[in-house]
Amino acid sequence: MKSNRVNYDEISPEYDRRYSATLPNRGKALIELVSRHRAKRILEVGCGTGYWLAALHSVAPHLYGLDLSTGMLTQAQKRDASLRLVHGVATQLPFDRGWFDFVFCVDAIHHFGEPRDFIAEAFRILRPEGIFAIVGSDPRCDRWYVYDYFEGVYATDWARFPSCGTLVEWVSAEGFNRAESKNVEHIQDFHYGRNVLDDPFLRKNSCSQLALLSNNAYQTGIAKIETALRNAESRGATLIFRTELFIHMLVGYKPAS
Repeated sequence: MKSNRVNYDEISPEYDRRYSATLPNRGKALIELVSRHRAKRILEVGCGTGYWLAALHSVAPHLYGLDLSTGMLTQAQKRDASLRLVHGVATQLPFDRGWFDFVFCVDAIHHFGEPRDFIAEAFRILRPEGIFAIVGSDPRCDRWYVYDYFEGVYATDWARFPSCGTLVEWVSAEGFNRAESKNVEHIQDFHYGRNVLDDPFLRKNSCSQLALLSNNAYQTGIAKIETALRNAESRGATLIFRTELFIHMLVGYKPAS
């Protein structure tokens, strides 16, 4: 059985274990976009622990974050006390029209219930010529060993993640100009044999895909991995667990008038 929603308050203290010490390329792409357009007032919707906002601190003075999870917001404030954080929902943003230069989300739009309502709200609160970005993955393009061992995870991701093409259509329909999606990060990772059990993304609460699973369903998936490992070892073989993800960034611009 699966839960309908991830309890981010519960998992917030350990959530940042998923990140390496090196800023991923999607963070660098955000910094480049903000720098190029000299955006000053920035909002991240679904900001979580503030990881991506903190990366923008060197290039933008006014950083705002909104999240539904108070636990995540607590972690974000601990990370950077200067962040202006708001508890709220993505589909009803509590900000005035035309307030922000840049609105974005990272790995979050699949949590927003009605993504088109969020896109419309982003359009409303952006100033004329403001920038909008959606960063994330599309499971239709990815190869991830987790999909092979945890029943229903791939089907759930297919249902909850809009495709890149669909997002471009939605963003354009809400009035943004020059909406375009491009690949900003290509993640390739291989775990050999039992090293897979040390993969940070295999922890129950490291990603929404596994956090949504019941404890029994999660343990069933782990048991499948253990069985596959034992079978390979009995043949003298080393099992390879492959991850290949493409991170896309969609960018659109609010018209001047």
